[in-house]
Amino acid sequence: MRVHKTGARIARATVDLVIPTVCGGCGTPGTRWCVRCARMFADTPIELRTSVVLPVPAYALGRYTGARRRAILELKEHGRTDLTNPIGLALATALRTLDRWSELPGSTHLVLIPAPTRWWAARRRGGDPVTALAAAAAAELGSGVFVKPVLVTSSWARDSAGLSAPERGENLSGAVRVRRGADLAACGGAAVVLLDDVLTTGSTAAHSIDVLRRAGVEVHLVLVVAAA
Repeated sequence: MRVHKTGARIARATVDLVIPTVCGGCGTPGTRWCVRCARMFADTPIELRTSVVLPVPAYALGRYTGARRRAILELKEHGRTDLTNPIGLALATALRTLDRWSELPGSTHLVLIPAPTRWWAARRRGGDPVTALAAAAAAELGSGVFVKPVLVTSSWARDSAGLSAPERGENLSGAVRVRRGADLAACGGAAVVLLDDVLTTGSTAAHSIDVLRRAGVEVHLVLVVAAA
């Protein structure tokens, strides 16, 4: 028993070296996700108005400030994959709320489509964080929920950080596309939600919705973790 306990302590210490035991949202020591951040992320979703007008409603868990900003950066840039499940849970909670508000059409199944990403960005991060969040949300929501990462961004498109709404639109024009060989059959008759981590001007969402529409997929809602 003593050997087992010693081994467990060593294992925990090794994990702590890789993933610091601090809250990914507020930095509180001793926990990787504190109760306060969990409650804040589970708050009522807010409806968004974007500079690029979207053809469907858009909601966020909250603004891209404080704990939400830190959590997203920790997940995307610092390898805090332990934040995937709690943020995914918050997204699932928001989807349940939006369904109660009748923001989703009645359907036997729900399809979550992650916003497009560049392959090199996903590779650098060890996978696409938004797809991971969608998978975590789907696991929480249960059967009848499918994740379809069918969108990609061409490699020649610039990083949109710091670009104005018109510049983002020009940058993404023709850059967002449906992945070759993507299976869109599950989208037929489904409630379809476009998921992303941060929504700024709405350009990426607008282009994604248009590309999917031309591929025969109707998006009903946009949901993001935070609105910048």
